[in-house]
Amino acid sequence: MKSEEYLKSYFGLDGKVAVVIGGTGELCGAMAEGLAGAGAEVVIVGRSLEKAEARLAKIAAAGGKAWFHSAEATNKAELEGLRDAVLQRSGRIDIVVNGAGINSATPFFDISEEEFDRILRVNVKGVFLGCQVFGKYLVERGQGGSIINLGSMSAVVPLSRVFTYSASKGAVHNLSLNLAREWAPHRVRVNVLVPGFFPAEQNRKILSPERVASILGHTPAKRFGEARELIGSTLLLASDAAGSFITGEELIVDGGYHAMTI
Repeated sequence: MKSEEYLKSYFGLDGKVAVVIGGTGELCGAMAEGLAGAGAEVVIVGRSLEKAEARLAKIAAAGGKAWFHSAEATNKAELEGLRDAVLQRSGRIDIVVNGAGINSATPFFDISEEEFDRILRVNVKGVFLGCQVFGKYLVERGQGGSIINLGSMSAVVPLSRVFTYSASKGAVHNLSLNLAREWAPHRVRVNVLVPGFFPAEQNRKILSPERVASILGHTPAKRFGEARELIGSTLLLASDAAGSFITGEELIVDGGYHAMTI
């Protein structure tokens, strides 16, 4: 077997349909590009077509297939509508990325109940509903599938200044492992992709020069990650061939941050 055929047999996603919730963002947008590049038909899900258009154009220019659907990740009825729309247009769903999320850098004693509830609603409820709506479809279909939930380094090791975000991502990690156990007999794999420090829209407001210096000093790679560097991990977790025995995994992509002590 030629090397190209070998790679395609393990990482190719021809005939698969991937739903990327939060695909209008930087990190999940890059993941959507990677899935499309591997042959999947990709549904980019968010609230703004304007944000999605540039990503859709890049996918189309590379010969991939993708389309946009507007949905609110915290609204079960909208996610059910999304599921039905994808099945009607694309005929199946094989891969789901739950990546909608928001952050804040409020000092602990100043965190309002409204802010706490808002972050928990998006980061935890959004993943809960995404898993419930699409996981039910995958389990009942009986053909397996892959759910990739976006976690955070702050759920692995405590990080300063992101109290509510850390708590919410800790819940995402825990929920994902619970579902991986429940759905493994149905060949539905649930994993957590854990980015380290990647400059993105939701964390730019907390990246002061002092915090950047602290992060880089604690990262053996001495740099931030680039969104495209999540693609390889995404394809591994999405593939029924390469990732067939991977479930309940917290796959960290962080340039060595979590390995650093002193």
